[in-house]
Formats: sequence, structure tokens, C-alpha cells
Amino acid sequence: MQETRQNKIARLLQKELSVIFQEQTRSLHGVMVSVTRVRISPDLSICTAYLSIFPSEKSEEMIKNITKNEKQIRYELGTRVRYQLRIIPKLRFFIDDSLDYIERIDELLKR
Repeated sequence: MQETRQNKIARLLQKELSVIFQEQTRSLHGVMVSVTRVRISPDLSICTAYLSIFPSEKSEEMIKNITKNEKQIRYELGTRVRYQLRIIPKLRFFIDDSLDYIERIDELLKR
């Protein structure tokens, strides 16, 4: 169970990461990246972000690109939250495929 401070920092990081991805994907027409959930470790050193990528066919390619540019994203995140956080956490990105899972279940139930 996460504590109050962890929840506040997770919400702050989710908001800032979503703005960063929105700015970066603006040049890629037809691709949308949204941050669905952010979890932070109890010592605030590791941030795990779950990303929903539309269209889902490009999700593997996008997640590889995002993990390759992880240092640049962390630097930009640090410039945005430098007055709220002392240490910028290490970032880890995962694909959130819960929407695809829900869509698949709906498809099976309609049959």
C-alpha cells in the first residue's frame, strides 16, 4: 500500500510525463501516448510508468524508442519538477495493455 507522499509524487510525475509525451508525439501524426498509471518505490528512487499507446500496432516500436531516450526524458522531467523533488527517480516504462484486454473480453462476450 502506497503512502500519501508516494501518491502525491506519483500524481505529479504522471502529469508531467504526460505533458512531455504529448509534446514529443505532436510531430508523429496518428500516434498518441498516454500515461495511465505511475507507481513510485517507497524510497522515491524508481518510477514505474505504464503507457497506453494508440494505435496498439506501434506500441512495441514506441516503447523501444521511449526506453532508448530514457535519459533525455528523465532530464526534461528533472527540469520540470526540480523545485518539488530533490532526487529525480530512475524511470521504467511498460506497456499498459488493459484496454486491449478489455476489448478482447468484450469481443468474446459478443459471440
